[in-house]
Amino acid sequence: MDYNLDALKYPIGRPQLPTGPLAPAERTALIQQLAELPAQLTAMARQVGGEGLQHPYRPGGWTGRQVIHHVADSHINSYVRFRLALTEDNPTISPYDEQAWAELPDVAATPITVSLTLLEALHSRWVTLLYHLTEEQWQRTFYHPGNQRQSTLDQALALYAWHGRHHLAHLQMLLPKA
Repeated sequence: MDYNLDALKYPIGRPQLPTGPLAPAERTALIQQLAELPAQLTAMARQVGGEGLQHPYRPGGWTGRQVIHHVADSHINSYVRFRLALTEDNPTISPYDEQAWAELPDVAATPITVSLTLLEALHSRWVTLLYHLTEEQWQRTFYHPGNQRQSTLDQALALYAWHGRHHLAHLQMLLPKA
C-alpha cells in the first residue's frame, strides 16, 4: 500500500491490541475514551459543517456523513458482541460488510444527528456495562470468523477505543483549511 494512502487511511496508525490482560488503569482510560466519543463526534461534525460532511476524507474513502453513520453501526455491533461474550461461551459473532452498510439508503437519507443521538445513548449503556465487569469477565472471548480470530473483551475494548479515535481523525481531515 502506498505510504501516503496508508497515512490517510490510518491517520493515528493501525490498532495495537494488548496481548495479555489490561491493568485496571488502562481499562479505565479506554472506557473513558468510549464515554467521551459521542460528544467529540458531535463537536467535530459541527466544526466540519454540513457541506464538509458530504466530502470523502481521502480519495476513495467514505464521506464524513458515512463515517458518522458507520461509527454508530460498528459500535452497535461491538456492544452486542460484548453482551454475547458475557452470556455465551466463546460465541462466534456475525461479521458484516461495512462498505455495503455504508451504501445503504438510510445512510444518505438519515440526518447524522440520529446516529449521534444513538451513539450517545448506546455509549451510556455500554460504558455502564464496562465499568461493572469483573477481572474474570474481561478475559471472556468471542470468535470472529471473518478474521479467524478469538478476542478477549480487553482486546475488543482497546480496538473500539482506537476505532473512535481513528474515525475522529478522519473527520478532522475534513475541517476547513484556514
